[in-house]
Amino acid sequence: MAGSASSADLGRVLIELRDQIAALRFVPGVPGVEEATAAQHEIRSQLDDYVLPRLRSAGRPLLVVLGGSTGAGKSTLVNTLVGARVSATGVLRPTTSSPILVCHPDHANWFMDGPILPDMAKVPGPAPDAIVGDQLVIMQSETLPPGLALLDSPDFDSVFEDHYEFATKLMAVADLWLCVTTAARYADAQVWQMLRRAKEHGATIGTVLSRVPQGAGSEVVEHFVEMLSEHGLGEARRFTLPETKVDNSRLPEECVEDIRDWLVGIGDSEERRNGAIRDTFGGVLDSFRTRVPELAKQVEAQVQLRTALRADVEGGYATALAELDEATRNGSLLRGEVLARWQDFAGTGDLERALHVQGGRAARKASKRRRTPARARALKSALRAGLESLIVAGADHAAEQVVDRWRDTPGGEMLLGGSADADDGTTPPLEQASPELARRVTRAVSGWQDHVLELVRTQGFTKRSVAKLVSFDEEALSLVLMVGLLGYGTADVTVEGGTSAVPQRLLKGLFGAESLRGMSAKARADLRNRIGMLFDEEAIRFGQAIDAAGIPDETTAVQLYQATYNLEVAR
Repeated sequence: MAGSASSADLGRVLIELRDQIAALRFVPGVPGVEEATAAQHEIRSQLDDYVLPRLRSAGRPLLVVLGGSTGAGKSTLVNTLVGARVSATGVLRPTTSSPILVCHPDHANWFMDGPILPDMAKVPGPAPDAIVGDQLVIMQSETLPPGLALLDSPDFDSVFEDHYEFATKLMAVADLWLCVTTAARYADAQVWQMLRRAKEHGATIGTVLSRVPQGAGSEVVEHFVEMLSEHGLGEARRFTLPETKVDNSRLPEECVEDIRDWLVGIGDSEERRNGAIRDTFGGVLDSFRTRVPELAKQVEAQVQLRTALRADVEGGYATALAELDEATRNGSLLRGEVLARWQDFAGTGDLERALHVQGGRAARKASKRRRTPARARALKSALRAGLESLIVAGADHAAEQVVDRWRDTPGGEMLLGGSADADDGTTPPLEQASPELARRVTRAVSGWQDHVLELVRTQGFTKRSVAKLVSFDEEALSLVLMVGLLGYGTADVTVEGGTSAVPQRLLKGLFGAESLRGMSAKARADLRNRIGMLFDEEAIRFGQAIDAAGIPDETTAVQLYQATYNLEVAR
């Protein structure tokens, strides 16, 4: 097939291709995923079962696999070619339950212990007629030349599903696939499906049309030849077997002379044998030119799923963030406990006492030592608790939105299965905020309140002439700024029994409109950034679910296309 150096390069490229394909994982539920999984399995199996072993086993026998429909006479043909009853025949169908491989004794150990079909158990023959299971029976025959081995595979149209799987698996390891069908069943769809599949997978193909009746046989043969040409198989080697008597599970010798001469001629001639192996090996590699890129296209569909799922996550949390942003502007937070604490602070004189006319340096020093009133501390605590509850509820809502979107995305729901983590096992953790969110939210909100206080201390207030006349409690004033930022006056928020100045008017008078706008923008941006970071951390859980599912990323398809190119270069 190639020199040792080029064979080594080709082997390395094929192993890399095999590993890339083996590593692929597909999420069920995506259109085309069943076909993709089947293609992945077929390519990987053909690399493991045939391509790599054949590359490493130059000089080994030509393996002829006989495949066909139930009752076509494969086992009878094998018995006749070998000259002994090595494969079961009979009226009960299917008769071949496990594949039977017949080879010259010189190569029995190689087939028994060699690299071909590594995942199948191998047992020496003779085997009972009704052997069952995923195993390959190795029979020895002096009749066959050392360069030839015959494999009688289970019927590909068997009622047993595992027989079909065996038949297709064995077809993919054939140096030459001999399709045996009958004059009564050659037009069956499954016969042509398997022939097309063998061609697409690179096999060298021969055909045997058996049980051709006397008299009308020429018309049947002509029609069969026409169908071969229509399916692009006109160059396949063709044989016919007449309707005849079967004696001791064997056909009359004269019926199989042409088939025996062809097969033995290939097996006896090193040049012809290597040529046939080279043709099939090259045909299989040729098939990867289309099969691997087609698999890469299926990978791209999975990449699109990854993109769609990530877009669902981003969309869910972006929507929740926008809703939270609005909720922190429109005054909806200033209700219940928060409103009550504001009324206590603003309506009982604490706010007025926080601002007073300066009375000299001693008074200013005393104001700095003044302790923040208890009502102010209660308001700060209520604001913090209200914001925390609002953010956690927003995170819960975002998680619910993402889960709902995933359930509506083909393949997305599969990522949610089996993730139940609650005590009763019924609530998947992805449907709600993570347990550690509350602790992170507390830190974030406390950090934001500290940031607002720092803004009050450092921004343009001291540049105002009013600062020469008014002393103020910085923390109390930062609370007024928070209340204003959270939308006091924009919703149905009133203070019972009258109050001092509305926060916005008070703040504007103290800071000036321009300075207030700057501080408000910075404070609001800081709050939004902190919430955004919290949501980003929450969204990581969904990204981990995507990664855990093994959905291919953008590089996977590119790597498969590159592997196809590398294979062409190595050849």
